[in-house]
Order: sequence, then structure tokens, then C-alpha cells
Amino acid sequence: MSVLLLGISHRSAPVSVLERIAVSDTERPKLTDEIMMSPHVSEVMIVSTCNRVEVYAVVDAFHGALTDLGALLSEHSGLELAELTKYAYVRYSEAAAEHLFAVAGGLDSMVIGEQQILGQIRAAYAASDAQQASGRALHELAQQALRVGKKVHSETGIDKAGASVVSVALDRAADALGGLAGKKAVVLGAGAMGGLSVAHLTRTGIGSIAVANRTQSRAQHLSETAAAGGVTSFAITLDQLSATVADADILVTCTGAVGAVVTIADAHRALAQRDTQARPLVICDLGLPRDVEHAVAGLPGVTVLDMESLQHDPAAGAAASDERAARDIVAAELASYLSGQRLAEVTPTVTALRQRAAEVVESELMRLDSRLPDLADPQRDEVARTVRRVVDKLLHAPTVRVKQLATTPGGDSYAEALRELFELSPSTVQAVASPMEVATAVDTDNPTAALADDFTLSHERGTE
Repeated sequence: MSVLLLGISHRSAPVSVLERIAVSDTERPKLTDEIMMSPHVSEVMIVSTCNRVEVYAVVDAFHGALTDLGALLSEHSGLELAELTKYAYVRYSEAAAEHLFAVAGGLDSMVIGEQQILGQIRAAYAASDAQQASGRALHELAQQALRVGKKVHSETGIDKAGASVVSVALDRAADALGGLAGKKAVVLGAGAMGGLSVAHLTRTGIGSIAVANRTQSRAQHLSETAAAGGVTSFAITLDQLSATVADADILVTCTGAVGAVVTIADAHRALAQRDTQARPLVICDLGLPRDVEHAVAGLPGVTVLDMESLQHDPAAGAAASDERAARDIVAAELASYLSGQRLAEVTPTVTALRQRAAEVVESELMRLDSRLPDLADPQRDEVARTVRRVVDKLLHAPTVRVKQLATTPGGDSYAEALRELFELSPSTVQAVASPMEVATAVDTDNPTAALADDFTLSHERGTE
């Protein structure tokens, strides 16, 4: 069993495609259940953020599982499979683990080094676990990825470029407005992005913040958080949105809604009594799909900063030295993780071999008893100890060595050699393995033959 990743991100697809492939929190359980129905999939975790959708699945057959995942994502997004494959990328086994580690470290984000992705990976694993769609393999992979992400942020300066897309968007808004101090802001959406937006606005010295959300209680809670930070803040209903935006300098939208929540008609109503030449409006559309209708960007005096424009912002890059240091950490942690996985793979085989040896010793001692029934107990015990010492000494060097070799690339072949040489059936190995000893095998075979023309398939180390 190995981990297969099928994903689409801001690096491989335009925003219009990302909008269609996006998996909301309400859609994730259904898609997870559908993927788990595949006969080739035993575990699955869906990481869905504002600029990526990645499905991590533990599979027993590469081609069959990839076919099933592609069909389900095609159905979910409404994209034809041929269209989907133009933008998708595939990682398998070692490459899948490396990619997730890089994602957790902020190396694959739109804003290099952003930390929000750690919470999103944690939430993705929690959602999978809640549906009983994760097992040992994904648990170990996700937990290690979170550790890697924390290490990257604590040991490098990669997050100096900005904590998230929110910080870059608000920096550009500040440039357009001549600073945010004393200005009036409206935040539409009280989820994670809304919370980040309020936190960043609070630090800029914003004059006031109005929070709108479909669930009024969440808007109220977020406005109280802003007020606790010393900013004038209040919650508004969606019906009050246009009137409030009419008197605001900046609107931040991050709802996660499927369709546009700010239409051209809404914008006209909000700007009807406003001199946009004297007082421009900046809209930071951080929703995916877009929260703001595309035509709004053409209105005079209105600047719309959306995910597509933020992709190309110079502030989205980290210092080259910090990025190299972060990638070095990812590479070292990947090597350690894979070494542990390979060692866990060979351990049940070594255990089964030693059990087989113990059974042979006991069998021979019973035969000795039948042949020499008058043998005194002291002599019998000495013979038993001698036989066991001989067997232990014969097995010690090869079993220690096979564990060492198992941690190297291709190390799974040594476990297979042991099973073949000593006629240890897979069922025997599985029977003696405790839950703590069983781990997902890391399959380093290259399964690309039938898919090279369909998906962007990478087995090389490093992200796109």
C-alpha cells in the first residue's frame, strides 16, 4: 500500500479552474465517501484551500486508483476528464510525501512561507479521521508533515515575506489608499480567512471594522475579537452590507460561497452616493471561487485585488537563502520519514523469522525428549540454552544488517528476500505484526507508463 496524490493548484491551473475544482467543507464528506468506495483506496484525505485541491489516498493499485480519483474529481468539478488532466499533477509514494512536506512548510503556497496551510492540513486530517477515512499511513504522514511545517517556520525566516495571502492583499490595499490607518473596513466572511483579515487590519491601525457573515453570531464574535484589540468594530447583517460598503474604504471578502456574493448591481448600489474619484474603494477578493463578480473591477474608482492578481505579486516570494534552508529541512525530514517507513516494513518479517526459528528450536527439543526420555533436567536445560544461543547468534548479524539495509532506497527488497529464503508467507508476517509494527510500504517502483500522456506525473524530488 502506497500514497497517491492527485492535485490541482495555483501553480498548475488558472483561478477559473480552481474555482470549479474547489471542495467546500460541506462537500468534503460526500467526496470522501465516494473516494472510499473505490476498491483500490483504503484511506483518503482531501486538502482544499483557497489555491489548491489535493487528494491523498492510500492505494493498492496505482493505475486503478488514479482512474477512480480522476473520474470522481471530474464529476465533482464538472470538468471533462481530458480538461482536468491538463491541469492536474500526480505524485506517488516518496514524491507524494515530499510534496506534502513542502506544502506544509509553505514552499508551495502562493505566498511562500505562509503559515495558514498548517491549520488547513490539520483540518483536512481531522475531517478524514472524523469519517474514519484515515488509518495508520495517513496519520503518520499528516503528523510528520505538520512537524516539518513547524520546523521550517521555527528554524528559517521563510515567513518574513508575509504570514498569508491576506497580508499581501492588505499591503497592496494600503498602497492604493495611502495607508490603512484611520480608514473604514468591511470584512465579509467570518471564517479562518476572515479572522486573519481582522487580525491584520487591527495591526494596521484601521479606524473601524464592520463584519458581515451569513451566521450573525459568528460575525458578532469576530467583531468582539477586533474590539478587544482596541479597534471600533461591529457586526452587520447581509442586508446592511451595501449601505456599510458605501461608507467604507476597503472591503475584504472571504466567504467560501459557490457563487458571487458581491454582484455588479450590489456595487452600483453601494457606490451610488459616493464620489469614487475623491474616495476610491479597494476590494480584496480572497474567495475561491470568487466572491466578487468580475465586472465590478471595471467600475471607476474601484480596485479589485483577487487571487489571480496576487499570484504575481513580488511580495509572494521568500528570500532565496531562507527558501534553500527550508528545502534542506524538507529533504532531511523526508529521508528520516522514509527510513522509518522502510524499517517498519521489514520489522514484521524479522519478527516472523525469529518466531519461526523459536518454533524450530522447540520442535527439536521435543524430539530430543522423545529420543532421550531419561535425560536429566539440568542437562536438558543446558542443551536448550545452547541450541537457542546458536540460533540467536546465527540470526543476529543478518537481522541487524537487514534492518540497516531496509532504511536505504530499495530496502523493501531485503524483506522480500528474507521471506523468500525462509518461506515466510505474507499471512505469517501479518499475523505476527502488532499494530505498532505495521506501516505502509513505500513503493518506489515507477508506475508512469500508462499515464505519461494524461497527468503531470513527477517522481523527482522537489515541488513544481
